[in-house]
Amino acid sequence: MKTDNLEHLEDKWRKFWEKEKIYKFDSRNKKRIYSIDTPPPTVSGKMHIGHAFSYSQQDFIARFRRMKGENVFYPFGTDDNGLATIRLIEKEKNIKGTDLGREEFIQLVLKTLEKELRPKYIQDWKNLGMSCDWSIFYTTINEHCQKISQRSFIDLYNKGRTYRAYSPIIFCPQCQTAIAQVEMEDKKSKSTLNYVKAKLEDDYLIYATTRPEVLYGCVGMSINKDGTYVKINKDGETWIISKDSLSTFEKHFKFNVVSEFKGEELIGKEATIPISNIKVDITHDELTKTEYGTGIVYYCTYGGAECIDWLARHPGVKSINIIDLDGKYNKNSGKYKGMNSQEARKQVLKDLEKGESLILKEPIEHFVNVHERCGTDIEYVESNQWFIKYLDLKKEMLEWGRKLNWYPDYMKVRYENWIKGLKWDWNISRQRFYGIPIPVWYCKKCSQIMLPEEKQLPIDPFKDKPLKKCKCGSSDFIPEKDVLDTWATSSLTPQITIELMPKNIQSKLFPMSLRPQAHDIITFWLFNTVVKSQLHYKKNPWKDVIISGFVLDPSRKKMSKSKGNVIEPQEVIGKYGADALRYGAASSKLGEDIPYQEKEVITGKKLVNKILNATNFVFMNLKNYKPKKTQLLEIDRIFLNKLNELVDNTTKNFENYEYHKVRLETDIFFWHVFCDNYLEITKKRIYKGNRKEKESASFVLYNSLLTLLKLFAPIMPFITEEIYQNYFKKNEKSRSIHISKWPEKYKISRKKKDNEVFDLILEIISKVRQEKSKAKKSIKAEIILTLDKKNKEKLKDVLDDLKAVTNSKEINEGKFSVKFV
Repeated sequence: MKTDNLEHLEDKWRKFWEKEKIYKFDSRNKKRIYSIDTPPPTVSGKMHIGHAFSYSQQDFIARFRRMKGENVFYPFGTDDNGLATIRLIEKEKNIKGTDLGREEFIQLVLKTLEKELRPKYIQDWKNLGMSCDWSIFYTTINEHCQKISQRSFIDLYNKGRTYRAYSPIIFCPQCQTAIAQVEMEDKKSKSTLNYVKAKLEDDYLIYATTRPEVLYGCVGMSINKDGTYVKINKDGETWIISKDSLSTFEKHFKFNVVSEFKGEELIGKEATIPISNIKVDITHDELTKTEYGTGIVYYCTYGGAECIDWLARHPGVKSINIIDLDGKYNKNSGKYKGMNSQEARKQVLKDLEKGESLILKEPIEHFVNVHERCGTDIEYVESNQWFIKYLDLKKEMLEWGRKLNWYPDYMKVRYENWIKGLKWDWNISRQRFYGIPIPVWYCKKCSQIMLPEEKQLPIDPFKDKPLKKCKCGSSDFIPEKDVLDTWATSSLTPQITIELMPKNIQSKLFPMSLRPQAHDIITFWLFNTVVKSQLHYKKNPWKDVIISGFVLDPSRKKMSKSKGNVIEPQEVIGKYGADALRYGAASSKLGEDIPYQEKEVITGKKLVNKILNATNFVFMNLKNYKPKKTQLLEIDRIFLNKLNELVDNTTKNFENYEYHKVRLETDIFFWHVFCDNYLEITKKRIYKGNRKEKESASFVLYNSLLTLLKLFAPIMPFITEEIYQNYFKKNEKSRSIHISKWPEKYKISRKKKDNEVFDLILEIISKVRQEKSKAKKSIKAEIILTLDKKNKEKLKDVLDDLKAVTNSKEINEGKFSVKFV
């Protein structure tokens, strides 16, 4: 048997699995259910190497559980209702959605996904060897998902958890939409810390800011009342700064310190902001630090998250909206109207310098918040948006997380740190054409919010109408134009998949057994799914959570097209096969980022060939063999006990999601114990032994090879299926190795010194080989072997096998030596 054409072999077994429904979940089966909440990958063109590794890893678990006799619920879905899909279609079709109009763009996206993108995308996962039940399939934009997502919105609205408010939101000027806190990431950026004079009676307050362009939105200045401040004289002007900032000013200016005083003397005074001439009160704020900047902070709407927090601490202050939803400065920004932040910053600094209000620009590197999708600096603007209220549940959220079984356990810290850092409720509305419509109308006459009845779902507010009139009697309604955040839908994947099943089985599927996912979306997908599940059902959505890491380039750098360091899994599979790639994926521990190592995949390909060679040898000598109970020789009994240990360890490791240990231990046993030694030990008996010797060897060779194939099967499904079908199926009951029974330990006697005896015989075989190699003799060279008395006594029951495998004419007693005949 050869596998010269891996592509043909893999295609053959994929078709077999689908035709025979090998992986189909049986809703009528009474077996224990093991349910997996599979991550729906974002339709982004094609599977990347991170997908290939993380989805292989979850598939190892699914295949193991299926062979353990459990009824595995393993659906598959694609996430295709978000911004990534919009950007992909716009790129593919070279258009802008806003140019086409709402209805035409939506139809274009749906048609392109259905006919062109989604089928090719899904094929990548099938080529990887995923053992999903492909009949349990969903997309996060289909009617089934829309209905469940809209129902969730209505349920939370009725529970007082969904609300609409005019408030500051995180906004991406590039994508022209609101985003959630979780969709931001930090980017290191070069900038300047700008020191500016604000008029205070006859003196000047000096404040430092990285965002001078928002001065028309200034609503207050704060100091620390308990801090120490100083007045300094600079060329006839009096500047006020904190005492802690004197060291900074000494580097740049010559001045005299006039006086020293406590910050409370400034409270209640009024400062005038340059250019805008806005007058603001000076207040105490507990978060103002005298050691940062000048110890004087100006707050604007909305210069950043700290400004929003400051306004919350000073509820009497009214905001000034200076940026519109297009990311441009509006009429409240004077001469800077129509500019974006970068343009306004350059012009404001020029104007401040011209008016002698800018006294210093200090170069800095700092982190700024950007939209993780496009890398654009985010803005904070005021707008009417929909939110899910959950900030009041931070304590409960921590408890929910602690009830989950985390693998690895330390990943729970990321979940908890995210909750502790939450500052806003969940903004779930997005300013886009394409997506799941927010199921709301507004009464044209009285502005009353109108919701659909559940039997209407899913609805499009632009096409559908409420079934009843408004309480005021009006039948005229304004449709909500925004759509739901994609995570508001993806956070419902347990319900989306479970509700594809008959009602009588649904309660048995929830909570689900497992959530597998990468660590970068703990704050996105995992957190939001826990929140939704608790708000709707007051229970966690799953029992276990396994977290995978990133795949980096060989230099441990993040892969990106711009760097030219992307590894394409499609090419890897084409060159080495899916089994080899999956073998590489099994090298990493849960939670750990690993560099892509081609040598691991090459080793996987070598293993495929080694399994084939070992199989060819075994069945070349086991033609027409029928498994039957046999009286075992001592070496065979000891070998099976070693195999029992492997089965026991592998089972425990899979149950603990430590698939890397499964690969490592099975690998070592197969190469070193089975191929390098046991096959050699049995050769002479297989070729020339008597009936009893042949029967014992045949029994162990057949069953141990089958056991090893089953242990490898979750990781390397294609080659193990090929061998099973060609050599084992005729004697075994299962249609596929992947629904065969997981190996159990052989019921044979065990002696205390079995391991000691087996390890010793392997050690002596190794030493003999080394001696033959040193002497440049053939491995088949005949020798006279001498063992010390103690070791010879230990091996007394297996000396014939040792004699055969070392090709010893005789084994004498004495100091260890190898003498060539």
